[in-house]
Amino acid sequence: MPRPTAILALENGLTIEGTAIGAVGAECSGELVFNTAMSGYQEILTDPSYKGQIVTFTYPHIGNYGVSPDDVESDRIQASGLVVHELSPVVSNYRATGSLQSYLESEGIAGIEGVDTRMIVRILRSEGAMRCVIAHGENLDGRELVERARNVPSMNGLDLTPLVTTKAPYHVGERGITEWDYRPEVRGSGARPHIVALDFGIKRNILRRLVHHGFDVTVLPADTSAEGVLAHNPDGVFLSNGPGDPAAVTSAIECAKGLIGKKPIFGICLGHQILSLAVGASTYKLKFGHRGANHPVKNLATGGIEITSQNHGFAVDPDSLPQNVTMTHVNLNDQTCAGIALTDAPAFAVQYHPEASPGPHDSDYLFDQFRAMVG
Repeated sequence: MPRPTAILALENGLTIEGTAIGAVGAECSGELVFNTAMSGYQEILTDPSYKGQIVTFTYPHIGNYGVSPDDVESDRIQASGLVVHELSPVVSNYRATGSLQSYLESEGIAGIEGVDTRMIVRILRSEGAMRCVIAHGENLDGRELVERARNVPSMNGLDLTPLVTTKAPYHVGERGITEWDYRPEVRGSGARPHIVALDFGIKRNILRRLVHHGFDVTVLPADTSAEGVLAHNPDGVFLSNGPGDPAAVTSAIECAKGLIGKKPIFGICLGHQILSLAVGASTYKLKFGHRGANHPVKNLATGGIEITSQNHGFAVDPDSLPQNVTMTHVNLNDQTCAGIALTDAPAFAVQYHPEASPGPHDSDYLFDQFRAMVG
């Protein structure tokens, strides 16, 4: 049965026609971004850091290996929608339990295919990430859709962590995560350090890696205060990834301020930005962000180069770092800050995903570093 027409309308006035995919007849809106990874579409779509965003996949064929419940990073699709050149009608993988099309349908997520994703990426690279709407149906009014795109809330100043954080604390121990793990053995011997993970939109694979490296983890909601964290008497604190503008997550910044020097701290992505803001640095919105699985990062202490997975639209201004903070990593694509460490307190963070394994294990040492810091 033929699927209806779909229109992607951008706030710059451009409308692009294609074919409806996903939940036909649904509509979605958000900030249009692009990801250059050749695989991992299910992990990307279920990553809470993509809340409020519509993802354009640069790889031309998406959905080839279907979907599996082992590959989700949260309990639902978090991205608002997706844009692809071609959604594969064929699923070929022994682990697949369904197609990406059926998964999108079950989650009520709309998308568009049959468009020139290379053109879209060139537009986003030159003009920056922008707000958009995807609508399905015949006789759609492109001008009206553009106006609706212009009314989508800007990512600047937007705190999205309440939409993705856990509603109640929960514990993850050695046997707490039973899903597939590429390295299932658990490191460390003796007592397992207990850490608190502040959930700003935490990915499940981060929890897997923390458990793998010997931690017992208590996950707390994003708005937990420093006093609330310390009440759990943790050996360390982890600041997770998450969506939105880091400067808008004011409660988390205040929480981090109250924890510095009291407990060892490790942050990833939004957690990196929150730690930076807590010590007095500033953040800014990147033109089109970093989203992909092959971003080179240099470790300034060792000189080593890591192939990293990244997903963020904001960055820390290295010129704003105070004297007690050193930049530990740099993104070699554009020289942006990719990691920091405090010189007067046990705290460090990185602006990429060491748990995502694109290297595949280039950055796994960061979890060992946190374990050694916690003791």
